[in-house]
Amino acid sequence: MCPNPLLQKGLVLLRVRLQMTDDKDFAVAFYFAMRQAVTGRVSKDQKRITEKKKIRSKPFDSGRDPIKASSSIDSLMQDFRWQSQMEEAELFVRWFEIVGDLNAKNTQPENLANAKLTVRCKSTAWATELRLMQAQILEKIASSFPDLEIKSISFLGPDAPSWKKGPRSVPGRGPRDTYG
Repeated sequence: MCPNPLLQKGLVLLRVRLQMTDDKDFAVAFYFAMRQAVTGRVSKDQKRITEKKKIRSKPFDSGRDPIKASSSIDSLMQDFRWQSQMEEAELFVRWFEIVGDLNAKNTQPENLANAKLTVRCKSTAWATELRLMQAQILEKIASSFPDLEIKSISFLGPDAPSWKKGPRSVPGRGPRDTYG
């Protein structure tokens, strides 16, 4: 993903224009796309070029055929490399199918980073139960999502509240597992 929004907008405009231009017009199209992204206006030259292309366009020319929405979305996903993010989102949505309804009601996947899935459980008992099932869950994820690489799963219990109040609190006995 491009950090500069103007450059990102220019690249999107460039992709659209490159589909309509020849190879020799690449530099011209690139220049106008970047200029339009920065200034926010279309130059007179670019308006003239697009008008000329509209005049040359005929109803049954090549490239005028209707395109299925699914194929255009697939190409968009490939252009922006969204497949892995979609797989991750699908894993989070289909979590109940992987671990079962009862386990899914008491757990929630939180994060997937560096091939490690982090799952928050409602109690430490549920976290322990799912740690025992970790191998089966990893196997099921690998069969359901072959493109998604997950090497380990971390099951976390609920967060204990902090009992520290004020600037002069002394260390106590530490958090207890009284909430799970």
